[in-house]
Amino acid sequence: MLTAMLSATTRELDAALCGIAPRIKLLSQLSWPESSIESFLHSWRRGEPELPKVEYRKDGCFAEARTELERIRDAADPSDPIEAYLGETASSYATAARLLDAAGTPDFLEFSRELYGDPYDRLPGTRLTHFEAARQLLDVTAPLRSVCSREEDQVCFTAEAVKREIQRRTDSFFAEYKLDVVIDSNLASKAAASATRVRLRDRTSFTEADIDQLVEHEAFVHSATALNGRLQPIQSFALAAPRTTATQEGLATMAELITGSMDLSRLRRLALRIGAVKHAIEGADFIEVFRYFLRAGQSEDESARSAMRVFRGGDPRGKVAFTKDVVYLHGLIGVHTFLRRAISERRVELIPRLFAGRLTVGDVLRLEQQFERGVLWPGRFVAHWAADPRRLATHLCFSIVLNRIELRTVTLESILER
Repeated sequence: MLTAMLSATTRELDAALCGIAPRIKLLSQLSWPESSIESFLHSWRRGEPELPKVEYRKDGCFAEARTELERIRDAADPSDPIEAYLGETASSYATAARLLDAAGTPDFLEFSRELYGDPYDRLPGTRLTHFEAARQLLDVTAPLRSVCSREEDQVCFTAEAVKREIQRRTDSFFAEYKLDVVIDSNLASKAAASATRVRLRDRTSFTEADIDQLVEHEAFVHSATALNGRLQPIQSFALAAPRTTATQEGLATMAELITGSMDLSRLRRLALRIGAVKHAIEGADFIEVFRYFLRAGQSEDESARSAMRVFRGGDPRGKVAFTKDVVYLHGLIGVHTFLRRAISERRVELIPRLFAGRLTVGDVLRLEQQFERGVLWPGRFVAHWAADPRRLATHLCFSIVLNRIELRTVTLESILER
């Protein structure tokens, strides 16, 4: 048993963390009830929009969990890579517990920034802030919206039909570790994934592009990393800790991009959400953020849900927002850069280790010796695009060359001229 290679203290901390962390369910505990969206849309459609009325628990109910998480954090030895992972993971959950207890107050924004950053932070390896990069993406893609729209994209599928298709695609990938695809009427986002199931929002229309994105993003990354984490001797590797969100969402978004599953509307949604978070922090209320999404071309229903993402746990009157949506672009650029460096330094063994559990790119490097000693192992379930470093290297190396072309100096007529 590989657990025999771990100290008694490490095993105790791992077990304690796995026992307490699942109580800190950020998204489900912050999300608004479906009735809040329905009531707002009803008021909007009758021409008298009203701010949603949302109540948050104020009883400090996560204080006990926070105390235990801080005990684990303090007991972990930072010089031991595995215990450092456990300590930092416990610390991020403790901050998440504070965030939950601060819902609806100005402190909520500060804890959210501590966990996820905000639109004013700079992206890795660039001088751009998250918001500046998002604005550039929106500017670049704006002229393409009508050109790139396709009639077949308007074909919609029910949640039941999507469930059957995702189940079919995942059955062969996960083999005996069958993933259950279920429909959830209380889900705020279109989909969510764990080690054992993918949940789809009921009463929602899905496009063909949605199906491809959900399979690559939710199943082949989020479910895969969670299940791989469960198969490790350190069970905490399966936890969706807040500190791993940027890498995990970046990896999942990278999967959409590199497989061609991401379409223009999806890319714009990611950028729009960053802009919406910025506007909310600067004082825009729920109705103003809702209108921001409407002007960008989203439907009334999706605009209301997008605005809810920004204000869940916050104040619908503005200035207090949930900043999690900034991590998608940050994580995508971070993971893309990590993969490029791993290939250029001929360290391709690092790539499948990104799937070994719910890890950060820093964890993959810090735990390198444990992987090489066999205490930990690369993920059993690795997305096909990451399982073959030759194909991945081809894509990344070619993108390096393409990035050096100054498009403004080239015309269509001059491309193949001698």
